[in-house]
Amino acid sequence: MKLEGVITALITPFSADGKIDVDALRRLVETQVEQGAGGVVACGTTAETPAMSHDEADFTVRAVVGQVAGRIPVIVGTGSYNTEDTIERTRRAAELGADAALVVTPYYNKPQQEGMKAHFRAVAENGGLPVVIYNIPPRSVVNMLPGTVLELARDARFIGIKEAAGSCTQVRDIVSGARSDFAVLSGDDALSLPFWSLGARGVVSVVSNVACVEMVAMWDMWKNGDPANAAALDRRLAPLYSALFVETNPVPCKALAEYLGICSSRVRLPLSPATEATRRAVIDAWRTFRDSNV
Repeated sequence: MKLEGVITALITPFSADGKIDVDALRRLVETQVEQGAGGVVACGTTAETPAMSHDEADFTVRAVVGQVAGRIPVIVGTGSYNTEDTIERTRRAAELGADAALVVTPYYNKPQQEGMKAHFRAVAENGGLPVVIYNIPPRSVVNMLPGTVLELARDARFIGIKEAAGSCTQVRDIVSGARSDFAVLSGDDALSLPFWSLGARGVVSVVSNVACVEMVAMWDMWKNGDPANAAALDRRLAPLYSALFVETNPVPCKALAEYLGICSSRVRLPLSPATEATRRAVIDAWRTFRDSNV
């Protein structure tokens, strides 16, 4: 399995009765496939998975795997702060047809580097899926250091990392020391191009929920040796990068998705609906982006 390009961290559409809007989810997934995404992540943070039951997570994975039908990789977020729970979630994702597991560094209980290594090895050994490490200190509070990543990356069961520490130094060090088929992916849309210049192979993207064509085009420009046009498109996308994070992700993204007719903006507690200021910000950013291509 090759992880490369724009991998969309899917939002989860909800209907008026609070249930998962499976029709909207399938339409979103089909759009991602048609517009050239290199993969999708189901049940990640952007999907509001912490607010889902286990049955709802299973339902979501079934719907995404079924719609993708083998055309692109389906990565499922299975990580938690509990090692045994993470293993069970990973096994379940494997049973449902996932291609890989996205496993976040354990949050809240703040493990040491040795604890993280043992946690991830246990998941790789017992979960039944290739593992993509997810390093996101702003949410998990702990930072998996490059040396720890490189030690895990010697094991072929670890196929990549979603690096969201915001550090070019960490990306450079991981790329420099990892085996050639270990995929480093940006975990931040706004840092995609800088990370690609350091050897990262793609991005796990929120923006591509609403602008997949453009994110894929930027990757294709970069990959095909056209950095100037990739940088120009990156500058055009910059208002969206900012606007989609003026409130907690995925609240702004869902507000824009509703404006664009993709799905409802509904989110689940403990998240609250987008404020009017956020709605104006994302719509204004979209219009600025759209008009910049005229």
